[in-house]
Amino acid sequence: MMKKTTLLSCCLALGLLSAPPAWAEETLRLMAYGDSLVHGYGLPDGETFPDQLEAALREQGHDVNVLNAGNSGDTSKAGLSRVDWALADDPDAVILVLGANDALRGLEPSAMEDNLSELIVRFRQEELPVLLAGMMAPRNLGPEYTEEFDSVFPRLAEEHDVLFYPFFLKDVAAEPELNQDDGIHPNAKGVAVIVENILPKVEELIEETRSGGTSGDDSAS
Repeated sequence: MMKKTTLLSCCLALGLLSAPPAWAEETLRLMAYGDSLVHGYGLPDGETFPDQLEAALREQGHDVNVLNAGNSGDTSKAGLSRVDWALADDPDAVILVLGANDALRGLEPSAMEDNLSELIVRFRQEELPVLLAGMMAPRNLGPEYTEEFDSVFPRLAEEHDVLFYPFFLKDVAAEPELNQDDGIHPNAKGVAVIVENILPKVEELIEETRSGGTSGDDSAS
């Protein structure tokens, strides 16, 4: 009887050790944090970036909700100012999409870099994996500005060791058929292209989140 009891105890212990943590099977809450490109300027419900991304991820078998934490008009500074409010939604990971309005207003890239760096640190303090989506400055701002602006995003990704998608508007920027009449905001077809392109990186973010890790440690920053 003693041997059977010992064997049963061992089996139960092994089962507990091998079972994934409960949170690993729960619905993940991915927060898309950004400006009008996230919020969905000019788009109906169901066609915004968070909506289309969630639908695409669920088609791939991922149990996720994508939170729309976009605010039209936000610069990197404005995004930094509301981060604590956004974190009240208790996300599990963050897709960071800011910088477009800094470029459109010709704001100083070094200030944008400081703001985005503080945002990443804030997310990492909450132990949230981050996917940083890069931006590119309009080429009419001159080579010096565009070079300085464009270099901010890969540098931040390397500095903070976060997942990185180089250009959020890849294959969509300056394509009339994929943008609204203003030539700036993607239409529903444009958002679908963005989602298709960024999806593999978001799946990496999900894998990192499910594993319970973050790429680096900014807790002492």
